[in-house]
Amino acid sequence: MWFEKLKLKKQLVRSVNEAGFTNPKELQLKTLSRIVGGQDLIAIGYEGSGKTTTYVLGVLNRFNYAPEGVPRVLVLVPDKEDVFGVIEQFDRLNKNKSIKIVGLYVAPGIEAQMDALADGADIVVATPDRARAIYLKLALNLNKVDMFVVDDADEMIKRGLQLPVVELANSIGKSQKLVFTEVMHSKLQKMLDPFMKDPAIVEVEALAEQPLETHPQFLYNVPNFGTKLNLLNLFMYDEELFTKTVVFVNTRATADKVYKSLQTRLRTAVAYLNPQFFDSPGFKSIDAFKADEKARVLLVSNEQEESFSLVDIPFIIHFDLPAEKELFIDRVTNHHPESGNETMALTFATDLELSQVKKIEQATGKKIALAELPEELIIEKEVKAKKEPKANPDGPIVGAAFHEKKAANSKTYNFSSGQKAKMNNKRKH
Repeated sequence: MWFEKLKLKKQLVRSVNEAGFTNPKELQLKTLSRIVGGQDLIAIGYEGSGKTTTYVLGVLNRFNYAPEGVPRVLVLVPDKEDVFGVIEQFDRLNKNKSIKIVGLYVAPGIEAQMDALADGADIVVATPDRARAIYLKLALNLNKVDMFVVDDADEMIKRGLQLPVVELANSIGKSQKLVFTEVMHSKLQKMLDPFMKDPAIVEVEALAEQPLETHPQFLYNVPNFGTKLNLLNLFMYDEELFTKTVVFVNTRATADKVYKSLQTRLRTAVAYLNPQFFDSPGFKSIDAFKADEKARVLLVSNEQEESFSLVDIPFIIHFDLPAEKELFIDRVTNHHPESGNETMALTFATDLELSQVKKIEQATGKKIALAELPEELIIEKEVKAKKEPKANPDGPIVGAAFHEKKAANSKTYNFSSGQKAKMNNKRKH
């Protein structure tokens, strides 16, 4: 089946079958023929979709029995462990032992890696920072590279490796360029634009076969922490609609930032669940928050690792996505569908959090509807990370969330009619 559908070399087909890969995965069916044909490609696939095996097969299919010992393929991966993992997959599927594979990664002894390159390398698997460092020492020859692969490209963005990726790509002459990622977003697109020209884009998704019963959900994709704060302020200022809201953040430090921002306008209407200090406004239970008519916003830190019932809470907002997706899924699951009062779940996510959103969608079997950002929302500028140890990567934490407007003119959120209707039903709580 591999040979018939994907036109792989017979030796490689034998290796695939011996490795136990009896049938190609969807991503491989959609991309390998393009890779073999020399097309530039961006492949977007979930974890476990076979991205690494796909390009390993594409790379090995290019080689004849007598490679030259000069790098023809450069594969970039995020870290040292990924270098070892990819080389292991090459070794598993490669029967042509004359092909030399060298790994480059940040570790003591750069000279040893330079010596390995000097002894001959046909495929180089590297982290971008180490590959760039060795290239600048004139020890990594890119002149004959005709295939350039970026794996886990979204993770490259999270680790701030954009510059070496782009510099290496631009240092390579004419070549086939392949990018594999779990999610595509604006920051990643900005990294790829300098060297990916009109690539084919292939995306595969896998949702759970039996979708969970969840509350209505909406996703707000915002650029940064400061814009998250502005959006939260904008929503919470509407006291008629957002009567009771539980806001989840990852740390108590973030909860403090959110509290200071909201408290400027909401005063005593915002409080903590189980406050850290005795003089901080708060409640010891969700029921106490529900019973207090003046309290409208409850800040909950994921550090507390506490589960509680969200029944009769009109809105829950994930200001941050918890590290464990199961915690998020439990909160948005409708555990009491017989209840007439349904909760609406809103999620704020930056580009760097979208891969976690994908994993949640895969687990729940449902796509989260992408909502338009309100016209009034002020988009904060990106704050460049400072080198000082105490730099604050989250950007501004206080200040106006939007220009001063009369309350009557502050509620045009660009919601669809169906979304408006669902939200307006919350006012009875």
